[in-house]
Amino acid sequence: MTALETYLSTPLLGTSTWLWLVFVTIVVGLLVLDLGVLHRQDREIEMRESLLLYAGYFSVGVLFGVWVWFELGAQSALEFYTGFLVEQSLSMDNVFVMAMIFSYFAIPRRYQHRVLFWGILGVVVLRAIMIGVGAALVQNFAWVLYLFGAFLLFTGVKMALSKEDSHPDLANNPVLRFVRRHLRVTDEIHGAHFFVRLTPPGERQALRYATPLFLALVLIELADLVFAVDSVPAIFAITQDPFIVYTSNIFAILGLRSLYFALAALMHRFVYLKYALALVLIFIGCKIFYHGMVGKVPALLSLGVTFGLLFGGVVLSLLKTRGSPQPQPLEGAAVTHEASHGESAEPQQKPAREERKDPHTRV
Repeated sequence: MTALETYLSTPLLGTSTWLWLVFVTIVVGLLVLDLGVLHRQDREIEMRESLLLYAGYFSVGVLFGVWVWFELGAQSALEFYTGFLVEQSLSMDNVFVMAMIFSYFAIPRRYQHRVLFWGILGVVVLRAIMIGVGAALVQNFAWVLYLFGAFLLFTGVKMALSKEDSHPDLANNPVLRFVRRHLRVTDEIHGAHFFVRLTPPGERQALRYATPLFLALVLIELADLVFAVDSVPAIFAITQDPFIVYTSNIFAILGLRSLYFALAALMHRFVYLKYALALVLIFIGCKIFYHGMVGKVPALLSLGVTFGLLFGGVVLSLLKTRGSPQPQPLEGAAVTHEASHGESAEPQQKPAREERKDPHTRV
């Protein structure tokens, strides 16, 4: 056996290195194809294209699960599909938050894909860190799983009993306020740029400013970090294999980000999805305690129950809201618009205006 073959067969977090390299190659290839080929030019993505992109990402995820079946066995594949499904479902609320963020900063639709794309790169890194820490905790302290289970039960019950969704106060978000205090920020959209160099009045030297696209990117990354607090324990309750946990997470997020442009306009119709997700979290939490006291729940049964609950929630929602009009934008949200030349748009939200100062001064 050569040195290369030895390296490729060496376990990395319990899985052969070559399997990780295959996964990384697929993800990098998808991202290059997405931004480097399909979306080299900034443009508005219509619903049809969004659905086609999602179908492509979803198909790759399904085929990856088939490959896992052949390489690691049926048990690992079923756990991958369950994690894939759970992560996509739990991340749907994130779509609503992303829509609020884009509306607040009045990000034109033609630039939203760029923000989401770079947001994916942050997700890949953040999820790797969180899953790595979670795997180390579970491996060294088995009782941590019971904490995950209790947390999922609490979250599921709380979600089921909550009567209305709370809307985040973006104007007073502490992370956003921190960024404003430590960076120069301009209110204007400067094309697809996250940073621009501008010359303040009375100055000779151009200074670097962050644009609303960068602020939106920061809040989207923060939102994903918050939602990962629910989704990562949920996946670890399904399997403790870091390879299955991480790959199912990333493939699910890739697909959901591509579906954003179609899903954002339909979120008002999923009125029962919250309750379906709550039941899924309760089921997964109960499964942890059942495994410790009685025995392991078959992976096929777990996948079937998860799929059945989510499918039922979606179908009931669509039937309940059939023919219902799309609601007006959230109160206090900025009206997204774009100038005729497509290069600038200014937010119209009052709270944001109260915090923002002259873009040519350091804030």
